[in-house]
Amino acid sequence: MAAATRSVRMASRLTSFSRPSALFAQKASVTQRAAFSVSIRNLKSEVVKETEVPVSIYSPDSKGAASANTGDHFSIPVKPRQQVEESEPDEHVQPLEDKVYRQMPRTLQKMSVMGKVIIITGGARGLGNYMARACAEAGAKAIAIFDANQELGDESAAELHQKTGLPVSFFKVDVRDGNAINAAVQNVVDLYGAPDVLVNSAGIADSNIPAEKYDAAMFRRLIDINLNGSFLMSQAVGRAMMAAGKPGSIILVASMSGTIVNYPQEQSCYNASKAGVIQLGKSLAAEWAKYNIRVNCISPGYMDTALNKVPALDAQKKIWKSLTPQERLGAVDDLNGLCVFLASDASSFMTGSNVIIDGGYTLY
Repeated sequence: MAAATRSVRMASRLTSFSRPSALFAQKASVTQRAAFSVSIRNLKSEVVKETEVPVSIYSPDSKGAASANTGDHFSIPVKPRQQVEESEPDEHVQPLEDKVYRQMPRTLQKMSVMGKVIIITGGARGLGNYMARACAEAGAKAIAIFDANQELGDESAAELHQKTGLPVSFFKVDVRDGNAINAAVQNVVDLYGAPDVLVNSAGIADSNIPAEKYDAAMFRRLIDINLNGSFLMSQAVGRAMMAAGKPGSIILVASMSGTIVNYPQEQSCYNASKAGVIQLGKSLAAEWAKYNIRVNCISPGYMDTALNKVPALDAQKKIWKSLTPQERLGAVDDLNGLCVFLASDASSFMTGSNVIIDGGYTLY
């Protein structure tokens, strides 16, 4: 009983001792916040916004000695920061000619795709179509477009051929159909030789669907196109590269959604599919390095493609832009330079990478 009484007294003392400490800490926290608030107000009042910058320049005389004059004094105007305007992509396509290529410095030659055979899935429109144009401009020997849309595919292939004079072919291929993929890839080999590059841009997106309401058949379809299709295309092209004993580059178009969760829309299936594409790319890169086949991923942020140019997404696009440091969506040709770099020999020591190109969205 005495021991219990001592314990109660000790607990009471500890409690009474801790209360002032907690109160002191609380007061200190309030004081610190107040000081911080004052400091912020002071900093705001110190912001300088000049309309011009005074300049003084002192230059040596004609003999190189210090001049005795008082120097030149003038002011340069300060222009307010202007919003970057979103420009339309250039529709002109100018293929790289051999004589121009031979005159280029070695570094720039390595950054081209001169003489390469390139297969591009999803190349009938949007990002895939613009990457096909970029490869044509960078010196491709021949381009094969794989797409499930017959009409758009034919039109895109004919247009690219007419603009460049390059051999361009179209294959109506659904990336879920392994047998059709194998037949089409073999025909590319027969026409132009083994492919040097695969750009797998085919994919779909389901968005604004809460996970608890997501239809299982829709889920399987999206995974089948985005993830399984990436594997089947990579497998077929990889086999062709191995059979020819030639090095190659496989570029899988993933998404920043493979590494972050988008806001405010719910799109669990799309995010999961692109996370799978990124891990597939890393796994293939590890397995196929011994064949000198490189595999890398491009992960775009929000892109201003035709699929996003619908009134129903206007409100969300405002949110997307507000969460992007560059305050804009990506243009349809913003992936072109990265695509050409990964397809070229300039990236020969790069494999298993996932390159995010999102205007800074994932920085936050």
